Amino acid sequence: MEQKYTVDLVNLQNVLNLTPIYIPEDSEGKTVISTADVNRPGLALADFYGYFDQNRIQLLGKAEYNYLEGFSDDERSRKIEKLFTQNIPAVIITHGLEPLPEIVKCAEQYKIPLLLTSESTSSTMSALISYLSVELAPRVTRHGVLVEVYGEGILILGESGVGKSETAIELLKRGHRLVADDAVEIKRVSDRTLVGSSPEIIRHLIELRGIGIVDVRRLFGMGAVKTTEKVDLIIQLEPWNEQKQYDRLGLESDTYELLGLKIPTVTIPIKPGRNLAIIIEVAAMNSRQKKMGYNAAEELNKRLQNQMGVSLN
Repeated sequence: MEQKYTVDLVNLQNVLNLTPIYIPEDSEGKTVISTADVNRPGLALADFYGYFDQNRIQLLGKAEYNYLEGFSDDERSRKIEKLFTQNIPAVIITHGLEPLPEIVKCAEQYKIPLLLTSESTSSTMSALISYLSVELAPRVTRHGVLVEVYGEGILILGESGVGKSETAIELLKRGHRLVADDAVEIKRVSDRTLVGSSPEIIRHLIELRGIGIVDVRRLFGMGAVKTTEKVDLIIQLEPWNEQKQYDRLGLESDTYELLGLKIPTVTIPIKPGRNLAIIIEVAAMNSRQKKMGYNAAEELNKRLQNQMGVSLN
């Protein structure tokens, strides 16, 4: 069963710089957001509550205010009270609008947090969805190393002791950046994107057998580390197996399924004399080249087919 995540309203308030108008007493840590969807309750204020999701944050902007101002005081109060009785997590007023007395009264009566922002409704909705999509995203932790190489997020996997951290150090010396070592937290932030990061307790640290813990940020500088990075390519390291046939052309594209998404993957066999850092750099550049529409293996295949056609003629 997939684990569900939540966001504390206090954290949301701090990140988006929202001004509290009313916050229920002793609500810290109790008001949580469980969905990245946000709602503008125009239909709800028009008394249509079909498909109304009470778990969503409600945004009130100029359109909602203009609509409410067209009613008598009693009717306006009834509409606002009906919205607040839906057990919604919070209400945010946008454009810096002055909170209507009826809204403040209902917020206090039903103990619903009421917040204010000077940003437009569209900007607030976009910021909310963007932040909540990341914080509430499905996630998994993998034992590996995540580095940024030529702008590509490379997740290096392999058995313990295969040389993942040593390879990461060599990549750092060549000017690339470390995101996470040993434990990589991966979130599915959209239907096409995985983003990896490091647990805070081991952020910017690498363990090298025989040396111990190394602080990459202090040793190589701020330019050698990064907090998060997309996972564009997965590289699996394994000891060289003479009995195994390894792909030498790259015509077949393998994928690795992670959180329901299929990520391009390559398997690199390890044996003495192979420079893994250079191989990973080439893999990163080749991955970018494929995204731009060029595949060297397919080009070679076309040349061979053309040559065969000329020979037959």
